[in-house]
Amino acid sequence: MCGIVGLHLRDDTLQPRLGALLRGMLHQVSERGPDSAGIAVYGDDTLAPQGQATVALLGTTVAEAQAAVKGVTAVERGGVVLLSAAIPTALLASQVRAALPHALIAGRGPGLAVLKGVGHPMAVADRFGLDSITGYQAVAHTRMATESAVTPEGCHPFSVEDGVCLVHNGSFANHATIRRELIGDGVTFDSDNDSEVGARFLAHRLSRGDDVEKALRLLCERFDGFYTLLVSTADSFAVVRDAVACKPALIAETDRWVAMASEYRALAALPGIETARVFEPQPEEVYSWTR
Repeated sequence: MCGIVGLHLRDDTLQPRLGALLRGMLHQVSERGPDSAGIAVYGDDTLAPQGQATVALLGTTVAEAQAAVKGVTAVERGGVVLLSAAIPTALLASQVRAALPHALIAGRGPGLAVLKGVGHPMAVADRFGLDSITGYQAVAHTRMATESAVTPEGCHPFSVEDGVCLVHNGSFANHATIRRELIGDGVTFDSDNDSEVGARFLAHRLSRGDDVEKALRLLCERFDGFYTLLVSTADSFAVVRDAVACKPALIAETDRWVAMASEYRALAALPGIETARVFEPQPEEVYSWTR
């Protein structure tokens, strides 16, 4: 079933409240995905210092990471280690893979912090200190596993390209076929999760010069199944549903924010919701907003 929520802030005065607002939204979709949860946050300087590359790591500790990768700063939130350095993200990720081959890079990009783990979504949110998180944009996911095991590697969001995150409600029927095609093109995978195939497909298209909207339209052409996707980058926030659109989704928009959720109750407590334009995204239409 799974639950998706996301918040894209237009009003900078709301940035100190980003984590608290997202926590309230996450709470309302917790029962849709009790297995695990994950959050991607843009613009929290404590987690991802401005002007630096950041990678989120599973399977290591702050002490081990700092000893293995020189010249980085590190913080830990709920079992996730966030390493930052004033170098390109690709170089930092390469250094991490060489020095910590057993650790999983769960997210990467300037200004981006990805936090995810197994457990009830609100327990996971508390481990991450979600209430105190700030920033200008965030997406979150609560997972009910159907296609792969309940592991930290299988949690959403999937962030496999700089600053790009994908969260998914549904399942891709032909993910194994597309996985084989991507592997043939040199793409590597970290899990057997079908959603990772969608994330890797998007990253592959972006690397070939497509923008997010075009990449999502191509995904709709290539992927079979039922899905609602929320995709974020450092400067954009996009939603798309499959041709049948059986997976629930609502979008609310005001001059202060844009929000997306699997259910209206996750939107109901947002400031100004009473005057928001609230609508259901149409099948295979890409909706996107930029900063």
